[in-house]
Amino acid sequence: MFPPVSFRIQTQWSFTARIAEVADILGAPEDFPRWWPKVYLAVKTIERGDARGIGQTVDVHSRGWLPYHLHWQGKLVENHMPDAWVIEATGDLVGRGVWRLEQHGPIALVSYDWQVGSDRLLFRLLAPLLRRVMVSNHNWAMRKGQIGLRAELARRSSAASPG
Repeated sequence: MFPPVSFRIQTQWSFTARIAEVADILGAPEDFPRWWPKVYLAVKTIERGDARGIGQTVDVHSRGWLPYHLHWQGKLVENHMPDAWVIEATGDLVGRGVWRLEQHGPIALVSYDWQVGSDRLLFRLLAPLLRRVMVSNHNWAMRKGQIGLRAELARRSSAASPG
């Protein structure tokens, strides 16, 4: 009756940082609730993965500014850190997220390509009417991530600086 919903949303961030620093933060999803708390309410590793992290799976409880919560799993399926990695989402979200990092002088450029869908009834019912709102919800979440990551980079830089 209502088809599954699918979105492709691309995000670009830039930071004055080394991509290795950024990848180190983004590659530790269990820490997301600490520095990205408005979006990631809980993240727990349920599978460790191999020596390169392939297969690492986390159980995620997340939210946006819309009044719903999501429970999903993210599995690392490709790892070329610090330059790129790919996660697959299952649960309330189903799809693929690709992180790419590039170093341009002192600037780390971060791109996230999120191709995600859901067959959750709420999404199927609202998507035809509220597609822009749902994309805006994702963009809000990613802005919170950019702010949190910038603060986390500053915190780490302060902790590493001689005092």
